[in-house]
Amino acid sequence: MRTSEIDDGRQRVLVVVCDKGEDPVTTVTAAVQERGIQAATVTAVGGLSAGELGYFDRMSRQYLPIPVTEQVEVLSLVGDVAGQDGKPRLHLHAVLGRRDGSTLGGHLLRGEVWPTLEVMVTEVAPELARRYDPETGLSLISP
Repeated sequence: MRTSEIDDGRQRVLVVVCDKGEDPVTTVTAAVQERGIQAATVTAVGGLSAGELGYFDRMSRQYLPIPVTEQVEVLSLVGDVAGQDGKPRLHLHAVLGRRDGSTLGGHLLRGEVWPTLEVMVTEVAPELARRYDPETGLSLISP
């Protein structure tokens, strides 16, 4: 992982470049923890050689796995960082492009970067937080 921080006095942007073999969820979580970022938007592009997406099944209240077993382009990765129990927590969704032009999409559970993933973390209001919602069983943003 390589990082660079841009701060113009109004907004802080953390650039995280994930290296080959890294898991973007683990890597970006570590980067925002190191920089003390509690609330942010996240965008990224790049590639993965493997990974796992998830589809949230409301009946079971669990993410159903969608395996990624081939090289894919990260066409869009969007999400947020919000504090939960004093720690930043990522929530990421990805659209992945296959060689034939078809796509996979869902919640990014894990991935293996290849050749790179370029992530922009843009800090927003620090009071953004997640709270447990008993109806869904999820921790949702509570502005």
